Amino acid sequence: MSLRVAATIARRELRGGLGAFRVFILCLALGVTAIAAVGSVRAAIEAGLAREGAALLGGDAEMRFTYRYASDTEKAWMAENARRVSEIVDFRSMAVVERDGTTERGLTQVKGIDSVYPLKGTVVLNPDIPLDMALAGDGGVSGAVMQRVLIDRLGLQLGDSFKFGTQSFVLTAELEVEPDNGSSGFSLGPRTIVLLEDLADSGLLAAGTLFESNYRLELAPDTDLEALEAEAVELFRNDGLRWRDSRNGAPGVQNFVERIGAFLVLVGLAGLAVGGVGVSAAVRAYLSGKIAVIATLKTVGADRMTIFLVYLIQIGVLALFSVAVGVALGGALPLAFAPLIEARLPVPAVIALHPGPLAEAAFYGLLTAFIFALWPVAKTEDVRAAALFRDAFGTVRALPRPRYLIALAVLLAVLVGTAAILSGIPNLALWSSAGILAALIVLALAAQAAMRLARRASGSRILRGRTPLRLAIGAIGGPREEATSVVLSLGLGLTVLAAVGQIDTNLRGAIAGELPEVAPSYFFVDIQPDQMDGFMDRLDRDKAVSRVDSAPMLRGIITKINDRPAKEVVGDHWVIQGDRGVTYSSDLPARTTLTEGAWWPDGYSGPPLVSFAAEEAAEMGLQIGDTITINILGREISAEIASFRVVDFSTAGIGFILSMNPGALEAAPHTHIATVYAEADAEAAILRDLATAYPNITAIRVRDAIDNVAGILAGIAAATSYAASATLLTGFVVLIGAAAAGERARIYEAAVLKTLGASRRQVLVSFALRSGLLGAAAGAVAILAGAAAGWGVMTYVMETDYAIAWGPALAVVLGGVLATLLAGLGFAWRPLMTRPAATLRARE
Repeated sequence: MSLRVAATIARRELRGGLGAFRVFILCLALGVTAIAAVGSVRAAIEAGLAREGAALLGGDAEMRFTYRYASDTEKAWMAENARRVSEIVDFRSMAVVERDGTTERGLTQVKGIDSVYPLKGTVVLNPDIPLDMALAGDGGVSGAVMQRVLIDRLGLQLGDSFKFGTQSFVLTAELEVEPDNGSSGFSLGPRTIVLLEDLADSGLLAAGTLFESNYRLELAPDTDLEALEAEAVELFRNDGLRWRDSRNGAPGVQNFVERIGAFLVLVGLAGLAVGGVGVSAAVRAYLSGKIAVIATLKTVGADRMTIFLVYLIQIGVLALFSVAVGVALGGALPLAFAPLIEARLPVPAVIALHPGPLAEAAFYGLLTAFIFALWPVAKTEDVRAAALFRDAFGTVRALPRPRYLIALAVLLAVLVGTAAILSGIPNLALWSSAGILAALIVLALAAQAAMRLARRASGSRILRGRTPLRLAIGAIGGPREEATSVVLSLGLGLTVLAAVGQIDTNLRGAIAGELPEVAPSYFFVDIQPDQMDGFMDRLDRDKAVSRVDSAPMLRGIITKINDRPAKEVVGDHWVIQGDRGVTYSSDLPARTTLTEGAWWPDGYSGPPLVSFAAEEAAEMGLQIGDTITINILGREISAEIASFRVVDFSTAGIGFILSMNPGALEAAPHTHIATVYAEADAEAAILRDLATAYPNITAIRVRDAIDNVAGILAGIAAATSYAASATLLTGFVVLIGAAAAGERARIYEAAVLKTLGASRRQVLVSFALRSGLLGAAAGAVAILAGAAAGWGVMTYVMETDYAIAWGPALAVVLGGVLATLLAGLGFAWRPLMTRPAATLRARE
């Protein structure tokens, strides 16, 4: 028979309605909706970043320098190539408020601007006044604008005064919108904006202090940004220049959005896998009811391929319909919730229909549908005409023919390969796909093991007298595939949720539990060399201070390795991305362990030597004797690697990738950094005394920094929990479908049990125990799989310790039991109410 005949038969069968495919449609549509919605929001953010790139950056391009201002040569080049240039200085400081004999201090990120800021975008203040008017000040005192959170923290009112260093300012307005905040990166404190010229006498921008100078360029509309960047990098690459332009105005934000979006899409793929289990179960149930039709077609001359095509066409039509529903919902949801999404996002977003993510979701949905439907559809061609007279699938082979197994392998490879390419993080995609596949295999094996164990236990003496339990265990071990469907669908959904819960709990534990026990109370930065003696004297006299670590502090950019551009040697390793802290020491510092090489001798005065962090050196492939070229304050210093040492950043103490001999750096302008370990009750006094004696010093409370990071991680955990919940919802739909499909069998089962003397209560308890046991089995396997996934992420991705969190783990088991109980008992009413006589007569 031809394809046309198969299509005709398929069309006529579909006229019977879609009732048998409700679970199929729901499972596929839910998975596609989740992926399409996540992808659409990610595309909206990326489109917003692209459209507002110049405003986010504050100009068409930016030249950034660390620890110094641009040189005359660099400024001349900017003036030659730009219409306007805006100079900005960005640094951390302490805002100090004195009132009624008390002093309040708050950490803030200060932006010193010039008269042409902002080149792009608009600053919004409350009250709504021009920025230049706000910064003009009042009564000869320089003006400043602050974000509300800092105003409230310091208890300020408009018109109140405060200090930065030794310079007084008056608060003139609240900063509501800072157009270029997306380009600032991670910040430990709220923003304050002042005029750069008003900081001249503050003592905060002395030689060697930590600050960044940013030069924003307004360019002609027809400027070739790529060519201009290449020219700037060629001229100033050895001077510590970092270039950004409007093509990617907020790279940190964009990278974060891409990563979290890709991760959520992978979680969505896990949801599709759960839906795939439902697709497979729905197709299998549908085909079980079509045995007589298939056998009849065989008797009138239909060949194997025609039978296969009839049902493949039906599945294809239903898959297209389901995917269309999912794509429509996934595209519509961001539009419907656009005001809420835009209000919650800290970056601009273009909420619209974005074809790319919708097409990606549709592709994933169609592939998933065919992967999970192909197996049961392929087995239809083995149904014989004799099935009209005896059990349909009794003689069907266990596995489909080899050509279908090959087709399944190809489709699976295409799905995984596409996810790896489109995600942008292929390693994570490949490992996630392997994890999902492994989880499915483990769950399938667990379901088979549960069925075999139930068959053996059903005849046990222990169950004598426990009729409901014996009936429940006997049903689990019976010939129907309820156990497999429940354990696969619910188990995979619970596995994803369990993994997210384990990772979230361990991350919170590492931040809130482990770090504070060893972390210092404060980081002090920008300590001038001539202030170190007084600084240390105050701390040495305090019995509440248990330890003080200090080190000289400079910032440098690794530009070359063995006289070759660093990027050519080590690619995009994080150590060469941006500037790194550099210190020097004549003696091997306390609590420092060398892993290879030797420290330079005391009084060494030869060519520059450097000690490099051992773990990072191994990642970069560095060896003893290699040369590292570091740009510090615009000057390049080439140093030979003399040793590798252990640097443990997890302690939240001082840790430098690069440490050099004193002769290489001590003549350069620099400051010192110190960490202070003290009792909690003494922290306020330490901060008060040191900040009063040295107004230029900035104190960073480590607990505040940890809480800031914890807040960001909590947001990520919430997003992944929502995605995992969508996966679990899909699993619950599969459960409902399995319960609905088994309702007829349970009606007959209940009728037989009642005929044999079982009460309604015993039948109900039997159904409940069956559901609960299957849910517990799915939850138990999910705990093991989720714990394994959590261990892998924490050990190899987060590189920290892992301990199973029993609270979330037990919640997963209880959730599994509750889900199966709700699904099972929801379809137990008709079996309980059915009269045995009518049911048994209908089966004769």
